[in-house]
Amino acid sequence: MSDGTAVAGPDGALRCPWALSTPDYVTYHDEEWGRPVHGDDALFERLSLEAFQSGLSWITILRRREGFRAAFAGFEIAKVATFTDADKDRLLADADIIRNRAKIEATMANARALAEWTPGDLDDLIWSHAPDPAARPAPKTLADVPAVTPESTALSKALKKRGLRFVGPTTAYALMQACGLVDDHLQACVARSAP
Repeated sequence: MSDGTAVAGPDGALRCPWALSTPDYVTYHDEEWGRPVHGDDALFERLSLEAFQSGLSWITILRRREGFRAAFAGFEIAKVATFTDADKDRLLADADIIRNRAKIEATMANARALAEWTPGDLDDLIWSHAPDPAARPAPKTLADVPAVTPESTALSKALKKRGLRFVGPTTAYALMQACGLVDDHLQACVARSAP
């Protein structure tokens, strides 16, 4: 049982303990999590997947990500914004995604709201909430990693004010972690960015 500190993986490199539970996690941890993501559609995808993850384990979403991408037109905001009730029925019957009516409806509603924004606004809004990396010490254990921060609370409020749903402070912080606004790889982790 890990004490929350970095753990040696099969290759001997130290990683965040959560990354070693499945090979899918190792790849995601090493190649994606915490790396900067830009672009409205890419951020819409991440925001949507984080919302679908709420109440579930991330591996459940990660293993269905390609199904989500197929079902939601590659998370192109302009396309998802045109989804109809027939699309909602199709999504509710799609075994390759999480068939949660509220989350499906929120994703469709969020796309319609975002389609009204100026291109680049979602990217600008999200990244405007990135904290100063120099003000955040590298976490040494998982206990040092917060679930919510003042920045994620502010981001959640800003997104809700602009009409988005399923974007609470915890979801907003998970988005910030996944998209590189914060680097929550443990201090000894091989994937930690250089200081």
